[in-house]
Amino acid sequence: MTNTGDFHILGTDGQARCAELTTAHGTIRTPVFMPVGTVGCVKALSPDDLTALKAQIILGNTYHLYILPGDELVARRGGLHTFSGWDGPILTDSGGFQVFSLQGLRKISEDGVEFRSHRDGSKHFFSPEKVVSIQRNLGSDIMMVLDECVPYGADKEYTAQSLGLTTRWAARCRAAYPQGSGNQLLFGIVQGGFFQDLRSESARQICDLPFDGYAIGGLSVGESKPLMLDIMRHTAPLLPADKPRYLMGVGTPMDILDGIEAGIDMFDCVLPTRNARNGTLYTSLGKVNIKRAEYKEDDRPLDPNCDCYACTRFSRAYLRHLYTARELLAYRLNTIHNLHYFLTLTHGAAQAILQGRFATYKAEVQAVHAHAE
Repeated sequence: MTNTGDFHILGTDGQARCAELTTAHGTIRTPVFMPVGTVGCVKALSPDDLTALKAQIILGNTYHLYILPGDELVARRGGLHTFSGWDGPILTDSGGFQVFSLQGLRKISEDGVEFRSHRDGSKHFFSPEKVVSIQRNLGSDIMMVLDECVPYGADKEYTAQSLGLTTRWAARCRAAYPQGSGNQLLFGIVQGGFFQDLRSESARQICDLPFDGYAIGGLSVGESKPLMLDIMRHTAPLLPADKPRYLMGVGTPMDILDGIEAGIDMFDCVLPTRNARNGTLYTSLGKVNIKRAEYKEDDRPLDPNCDCYACTRFSRAYLRHLYTARELLAYRLNTIHNLHYFLTLTHGAAQAILQGRFATYKAEVQAVHAHAE
């Protein structure tokens, strides 16, 4: 019998691992890609679409759901699962990244962050305790602690000070929701900017706290790809091997496979859904920009090796027509396809790990995509 928070490694191949994490709304098999549903839905898709795609878990955004419609309204309607109609696991981020992106609209102190809404300019305050309270109202399966996402280019002195603040906030989040006090899981976040020694120190401090999982934050914020990979590869093995590891907001196909190779289990990124709405589609043959005139009379499926709804029912010519005409169906079909690609990518990685052929699997994907990223 499994309990909420149980994490079992099913197999490894080098540092890559396939595992299962039990949550209150189901067991997740990793490696896993988590579609982003910022305001309680994945843009253009219904919960039934996500089920058909075999999505295991989706994300909600604490900041946006707090601003609109409000976490207390969601709580009165039975929580985010009932409110949205999605009955699978949900992870909510703390809203920290969104708040810190507000730049001149926010002020950081030891107590938390004062900020103004991007919608109406109204003033609000997020303390570590407040973000836990909001996420408890939302009823997500996995909650994230409040952390400070240091901007790329921050100097070492500021980054070190921020690291300490993130640790103190993490401890306050844990105290606000003591381990074992409910069915929601709470993950800590390692920061430290782009300094390996600070990443090591942050990992030591955060991993000393009893969280249900551990995340790497503060990457893909403007740095070069080699630097991002260096910090990720340095940090991943510092996280406990017996807990899930989550790389936040990083997500080209090769980024994900590089992360899996480093021992990371969970990934999210807006890339597949945002690119779908911009007409950029991922296929087994490489990227396709469906806006291009060359597809105007192309009767082939988007990807002959894909069995998603868009590829089995429609031609490239029709998908291009829908996109050019700005028909809403274009966004749905493109999003279905891109998410199918990313979800299939991580499912294939899990199978490859269990078969001891992950390096071969990664090389096959890299041969198609690396040059295009």
